[in-house]
Amino acid sequence: MFIGLAALGYPIHIMTYEDAEYTGQFREAGIQVINFHPEKKLNGGEIRFIRNYLTGHRIDILHLFNNAAIINGIQAVKNLPVKVVLYRGYEGHIHWYDPLAYLTFLHPRVDKIICNSQGVEEYMRRQLFFGKEKTITINKGHRLEWYDHIQATDIRAELKLPADSFLVVNVANNRKFKGIPYLLKAFNEIPNDLPVYLILVGSGMNTPSNLAIISKGGKSDKIKLLGFRNDAMNIVAGCDLFVLSSLYGESITKSVIEAMALGVAPVITAIPGNRELVIDSENGLVVPPGKPMAMCEAILKLYRNKPLCKKYGENSRNHIRNHLNLDQTILKTQNLYESLVSEKQVR
Repeated sequence: MFIGLAALGYPIHIMTYEDAEYTGQFREAGIQVINFHPEKKLNGGEIRFIRNYLTGHRIDILHLFNNAAIINGIQAVKNLPVKVVLYRGYEGHIHWYDPLAYLTFLHPRVDKIICNSQGVEEYMRRQLFFGKEKTITINKGHRLEWYDHIQATDIRAELKLPADSFLVVNVANNRKFKGIPYLLKAFNEIPNDLPVYLILVGSGMNTPSNLAIISKGGKSDKIKLLGFRNDAMNIVAGCDLFVLSSLYGESITKSVIEAMALGVAPVITAIPGNRELVIDSENGLVVPPGKPMAMCEAILKLYRNKPLCKKYGENSRNHIRNHLNLDQTILKTQNLYESLVSEKQVR
């Protein structure tokens, strides 16, 4: 996004670690990179560093992304004619009754809160007594060409599965809100005689409670726990269906976007943060969260109708191209910045 804005002629300054992944690309794009990153909240030295840079370079907009940066950045702009923009990519953990929230997203000095999804924006608006107009949804855009180099892993051969097996995959680290127990229970409802296999990629899947669910279902040979894999996207590209069983909290789940960009059909739960991703029965299926039978029925529907599954995968790629692309993110961010600068000039 910032490289795209720099290409449009905007002078961008980024404070980050010198060895950050994009530092070299930022500099090649003409972006000024400052080897600095806030480490402590309400740190006087860090606040002064930010403030001195803002005044010394006549910065118009301060765009902040994490709590240490947000808290120190807001303090740094005190009495300065600088617009403050925050990023929010998670639904939850900000509450109007929490005094600490008024050091960050609910601070009156904040001018705009960019939310990564409509669900996150709706949540943030519920926490704001005043200034609900501060929120705006700008999805984190992607480009399909980022995935052109991904070669599908022949996971059937690797795991010695039948050639006609239907592969259902989930990529996540096993945390409560990911709803993995519900996914396992859903899979237990699939008839034993069907060549449907569940592949779980990510750390922490082999917990005693998960293993107990697997054992109870009697299909341990059809549930493959691969643990953490560096080639997770290659595995997804080699599967038929991607499932998201999350219960709450997420916003535009990256693993779902990756699967869709690779042309793999998605089945997701109806959590607010992913509302923009899947249109039910157009580019995938949407089921209620925490309902194993609903997830099971969705998996079976696409197993029994493989042309439809393939169609959803193709439609998903088009959905990313048309509705969640990086060019839109750049344009919407540009428009937001322009409106804030214009407002500043008028005042």
